[in-house]
Amino acid sequence: MKLEVDNIAVLTEEKKMTKNKKTTAWDVVSISRHPKRPILQDYLSLIFTNFVELHGDRFFSDDLAMIGGFAEIGDQKVMLIGHNKGKKVNDNIARNFGMAKPDGYRKALRLMKLAERFNIPIVTIIDTPGAFPGLEAEERGQAEAIAKNLTEMASLEVPVICVVIGEGGSGGALGIGVGDKILMLSNSIYSVISPEGCASILWRDAKFAPDAAEALNLTASALLKNGIIDEIIEEPGEGAHTNYEKIAESIKESVLRNLDKIKNLSAEEIVQSRFEKFSAMGKFSINK
Repeated sequence: MKLEVDNIAVLTEEKKMTKNKKTTAWDVVSISRHPKRPILQDYLSLIFTNFVELHGDRFFSDDLAMIGGFAEIGDQKVMLIGHNKGKKVNDNIARNFGMAKPDGYRKALRLMKLAERFNIPIVTIIDTPGAFPGLEAEERGQAEAIAKNLTEMASLEVPVICVVIGEGGSGGALGIGVGDKILMLSNSIYSVISPEGCASILWRDAKFAPDAAEALNLTASALLKNGIIDEIIEEPGEGAHTNYEKIAESIKESVLRNLDKIKNLSAEEIVQSRFEKFSAMGKFSINK
């Protein structure tokens, strides 16, 4: 009997320790990559209505890693653009695991300019390990396509809301990430490079990825503290994958609330505010 009581006490103490354990940056990275985490395709039916997909970049192809089109969120018409991951192997292969090529970023920019023409707000959904790094992408101007998106998004005369729902990796995320409001799910990440890539460069060993994750300040809380993002959308339970409906409801509420703050501003006010927002990033002081 005493042995059973002791075992129960040990298990209870372990449970308390697990509950009180601080979530590390690497823990967040793991949750952001959870195989059951909701992707854009899930949110299309839970948040948006009347989605009309538009295809092609008018240069080369229709990149399935990036999708977009007209949609409605609540009673608000928007241009929805986002990375298009899959959950099953075949889906992921077809969508290149959400890693867009230049064609995808040019398609995204075409749709943004279309939204600007019709004075419709833009909502971008960010969820990618990074832009596709293959030879064919480099041959077609991957860096130029992303750089042009950054330049053009900075001067768009309509509201732009960006939501990081999973992985926000490198230039692949930034290519649709210049917005008036940048929102992040609490267990998503946003970084200039993946932890594995950073570890391979600095430590010459990918096993140091957890250390790199801490150093990169890629979590939502760290990015909010540093003024990179504007709001954290809290996930239910152990992550967004535990309750699709609840996280979808939270994202919808946050997007509409932030749109209400800026949708009545003039084009000049929107562009100036966006310029000031990004100009303020990276400022620091040295205490002597």
